Amino acid sequence: MMTEPTVFVVDDDEGIRESLQQLLAAAGLRVETFADAPSFLAAYCSDQPGCLLLDVRMPYMSGLVLQAELAARGIRLPIIMITAHGDVGKAVRALKSGAMDFIEKPFNPRALLGRVREALAKDGENRSQQVRVEEIRSRLALLSPREQQIMRLTIVGLSNKQMALKLGLSRKTVELHRAHAMHKMEAQSLAELVRMVLAVEPDGHALPTGPAEQEA
Repeated sequence: MMTEPTVFVVDDDEGIRESLQQLLAAAGLRVETFADAPSFLAAYCSDQPGCLLLDVRMPYMSGLVLQAELAARGIRLPIIMITAHGDVGKAVRALKSGAMDFIEKPFNPRALLGRVREALAKDGENRSQQVRVEEIRSRLALLSPREQQIMRLTIVGLSNKQMALKLGLSRKTVELHRAHAMHKMEAQSLAELVRMVLAVEPDGHALPTGPAEQEA
């Protein structure tokens, strides 16, 4: 059962926390508030969907340090920074480090709610993509070493004939391995196979550098 998305508010100002709690709850959103970053880190589990409203300047651990700590832990929770006017420069740094946005105090309730909903939608997309990546990795693990090799040579544009010559195999054997690889990957086309590889290898090093040659 999917956990309900939660807006996590981390701000050392009790008045801000209460104000955001009331605003978000009135909009039908689930909210949890924390007075400091260490408390949030101690309570948060990475499988909890949601987004983070994070104050830039706090004691013990600043918003920027918490952002860096989450990144180091591989947690991709969308972050909206809450900042006073004097902290705009720090908020811009947060944006460059991956935060979705920053909102200055005093904030516009409607604008804040809009950005929060966008952040929650983004988190949902990220989690769906991660599920997809894990599915693809599971399929890749089913391939034999030869099927893995044939798949990658197929992706970079080699024809069955070229692969047979390169690997010292018969063309029929190459075709068989390629068919098995496509079946195990559940790919209906070469284009779909390329998209799968791109999903698990964002640097694209296994992607074709040019149009595939036609088989002779």
